[in-house]
Amino acid sequence: MSSATSGASLGLVIWKRRFADVISTQLDLFAHDYVRLIGDCAKAEDAYDRAARDEAEERFGDYQDLVETATEILADLRDNFAASLDEPTAEAYEAEFNRAVAKRLPRFALEIENR
Repeated sequence: MSSATSGASLGLVIWKRRFADVISTQLDLFAHDYVRLIGDCAKAEDAYDRAARDEAEERFGDYQDLVETATEILADLRDNFAASLDEPTAEAYEAEFNRAVAKRLPRFALEIENR
């Protein structure tokens, strides 16, 4: 591999991960500030898993409501920061943020793509 090709590859990696620090900080703050909500999601999922057939639908609805609340908070964090960026940069940041959520907080990953 030539040094030009190697430099281009390195540049692409840096470009793709250029928001890693800010996103890591945002997710750290979310995890700290919303530790109770995250715990409530885990408890609600457990309650759903243990629920009898006749109450499973209600338990799943409780779980979904909590996940939706947390996902909205994450999307607001993402969108508020993205609003300070130009459009192409904001799109790159949003994609990186969504990937980070999928990796670190997978419970909230499915819905965040749609927000």
